[in-house]
Amino acid sequence: MLSTAHLSCNILTDLLIAHGVRHAVISPGSRNTPLIIALSRREEITCHVVIDERSAAFIALGMGVQSGAPIALVCTSGTALLNYAPAVAEAFYRHIPLVVISADRPEEWIDQDDSQTLWQQDALAPYVKRSCDISARIDFPNGPWWTDRMINDTLLEALNGRRAPVHINVRLDAPLNTQTEYHKDSARVIEMVSPRASLPVSDIRAMAMPLASPARLLIIAGFHAPDEKLNRALIRLASLPNVVVMTESISNLHSPSFISRIDSTLCRLSEDEKRAMRPDTVITIGGAIVSRHIKEWLRSLPDLEHWHIGISHTTIDCFKHLTKRVEIDETIFMTQLAAAMQPHRAQCEYACQWHEAALRAKDIHDTYVCNAPWSDLKALSYVFAHIPRRCNLHLSNGTAIRYAQLMECGHVHRSECNRGVSGIDGCTSTALGASAMYNGMTVLISGDMSFQYDISALSSRLMTPRFKMIVMCNGGGGIFRFIGATSALPETEQFFAVGTNLPLRQLCDGYGIEYYEATDEASLKSSFGKFITEHEHPALLAIHTPPQVSAEVLKGYFEI
Repeated sequence: MLSTAHLSCNILTDLLIAHGVRHAVISPGSRNTPLIIALSRREEITCHVVIDERSAAFIALGMGVQSGAPIALVCTSGTALLNYAPAVAEAFYRHIPLVVISADRPEEWIDQDDSQTLWQQDALAPYVKRSCDISARIDFPNGPWWTDRMINDTLLEALNGRRAPVHINVRLDAPLNTQTEYHKDSARVIEMVSPRASLPVSDIRAMAMPLASPARLLIIAGFHAPDEKLNRALIRLASLPNVVVMTESISNLHSPSFISRIDSTLCRLSEDEKRAMRPDTVITIGGAIVSRHIKEWLRSLPDLEHWHIGISHTTIDCFKHLTKRVEIDETIFMTQLAAAMQPHRAQCEYACQWHEAALRAKDIHDTYVCNAPWSDLKALSYVFAHIPRRCNLHLSNGTAIRYAQLMECGHVHRSECNRGVSGIDGCTSTALGASAMYNGMTVLISGDMSFQYDISALSSRLMTPRFKMIVMCNGGGGIFRFIGATSALPETEQFFAVGTNLPLRQLCDGYGIEYYEATDEASLKSSFGKFITEHEHPALLAIHTPPQVSAEVLKGYFEI
């Protein structure tokens, strides 16, 4: 086959394919010309072109989140690479194996006032698991072997153990467009076998004994990909009288036996009830927990035992009570624990207490929402209740993810949010990338400030009628009118909740997106059905709500 004359790029492409990369998100440039030639001429890889590198990186993140597969991300030299940093940091904390590939100048030209030259090889060092720097010249006796070994090693690191991004910096010398015949699949592939370990039966039984009834066990799941086997294990555990399982919207774990609205339930408890319902042991699985209420409550408790289960890159002690770090796949552990605890069913009222509290909280929630005026809470209650089944839901950071914790999301196929580092940027691009890997409908719910950060996503050719966006137009930064740090400041409206003046209708006209609008409950009901059934174009629904009323309604919700 005719490919680039730069052997390093052909070796890299061979090994990407061998290690399971099937999609590459590429941003145009000149220095990455050999990489583009090598990748685009291989039918095993689908190449997606996204001009804005920051948006491109979040799109690749979304593809990786949805598919679970490694996604290549390719840019030219210079500042292009630095635009990847926010998405790569998010991928690092969400265990997504992005393969960042940056073209670079030969080392002798760095710091020589030549165009697009800066030190690239460690630019993403805190947020990648491994990086390697490929020389511009590998035409010496051990050059191809060395290049082959470094790339294999880097890709194996991305995909084994704690999955995470890696960075491959490829130095390329001019001429950049020369081509030659290359026998594809010539590179040597190094495979790695990593057996999934389980605990010996004696060990899991010993760990289960102190958790048995009447000891009170609270299991909390943070963000997680859907996992039916883990779901079944947690249902078995939740059937025990002393075990309570709490999940969030982005845990993607659902059962009537779980407490799925943590904030709504916890904020209804009196101080006496909180003392009576404290756990003896807390087990956490998955990623970061959204709920501020559960974190603050558990941090305040004395003499609490906390176990964290999962493959981690560091010791995670979010509640300041960590006593056991179990470095094992959480599905394997919880399945083993569920089996070990089944014989222990001594009488205990712990689970009943929590489920009674959750039912009481649901009644209060329903009554409050029914009587609430037009606001974010009122609008989003309708939206969440009417999102179609089998739909993938993406939530921006800020308004959307916090309201989602108050709603029932069990009917949704999958819920996601960039909660690795909880950045506001890139939410639209992430959802768009995920939608490209899912044949069903993907709905993004975003605040107007989050949406403004990522307008370049609207120009992507990946956008299809399966992708739908709901933008809460609440004056920008509505969360700043609610949280204690800013809500009472005289500077709030000038410096925090600053408004966005988003020309959403004009943006939709310009990018070929169908535009819908709601300004009250009646118009929301009328517009939502048309918006959700639009099948010829991508669609956007702008929901306009009064900023101050929305903030007061949300404050009132937690003060009942």
